[in-house]
Amino acid sequence: MVRFGGVPMANESRHAEDPALERTFRGHRSGVTACAFNPNMKQLVSASSDNSLMIWNFKPSMRAYRFAGHADSVLSVAYSPQGECIASGSKDRTVRLWQPSTVGLYTPKVLKAHSGAVRNVRFSADGRNLVSASQDKTLKLWHVNS
Repeated sequence: MVRFGGVPMANESRHAEDPALERTFRGHRSGVTACAFNPNMKQLVSASSDNSLMIWNFKPSMRAYRFAGHADSVLSVAYSPQGECIASGSKDRTVRLWQPSTVGLYTPKVLKAHSGAVRNVRFSADGRNLVSASQDKTLKLWHVNS
């Protein structure tokens, strides 16, 4: 029985099974600032104060890939809905669009319009648009056709 407000009674367990740690990913040279799942659920991407992104494969036998290009800390990352593009926002005031590859040697498209750190990036559900949020007190809507 659950009390009003969804709070379990003292003699009840909250979940049949508690969360369990599956794996730890290591490789950034500084603090991790953001992460996102690839829609295919086979990879994730992380952002860091080391100015890079890393793509991590869920299979332990596959290596991680580092993407460098930002001139300052990366604060936000997002996969496009189909997983073919990654957007990143940085303290360097840019948004970058990356095409994930197994090589990691891709030159991203650089979007410049903010006068402050880009704190968040998100794709629209159809992947055609991207919104960026900045310390400069603005949102920018980009047509990207990811």
